[in-house]
Amino acid sequence: MRIALILLAVLAAATIGAAIWFRTVSMPAETWHVDPAAVTPPATPNFDLRVGERAPVFDATPDVMAARLDAIAAVEGAALIGGSLAEGHMTYIVRSRLMGYPDAVSIRLVPVGQGTRVEIFSRSRFGHSDIGVNAARVERWISTARAQTGP
Repeated sequence: MRIALILLAVLAAATIGAAIWFRTVSMPAETWHVDPAAVTPPATPNFDLRVGERAPVFDATPDVMAARLDAIAAVEGAALIGGSLAEGHMTYIVRSRLMGYPDAVSIRLVPVGQGTRVEIFSRSRFGHSDIGVNAARVERWISTARAQTGP
């Protein structure tokens, strides 16, 4: 019984320590702020990349899309770590609620006629599989932006 309690205490301390570390680990912009169109897709399935024909096009200017996407990111608790809305190239860090696992989301806004193509690269820093978290995030951000701006 005593060994089980000790093991439980060690496991709890390790979990708390890991959660603190994941929530505070650095995500430097010089590493994570990338152009989605220029990346090589990772070998692991813990990302979602939408560029070229896979990237959604909106009937809104890059300035409008930058503001909309920044507001969407803010609602999810994302922090801007690289780029700017004015240049239409931004990278955000989004952390999971429970453990604080960091994901990076890089966005490049490309003018297309009267609209904007939104290229997005969302990826996890840790782990092999993200269980679809990045794809779900990208789809949620795109759907929310589409509901706010139209097709």
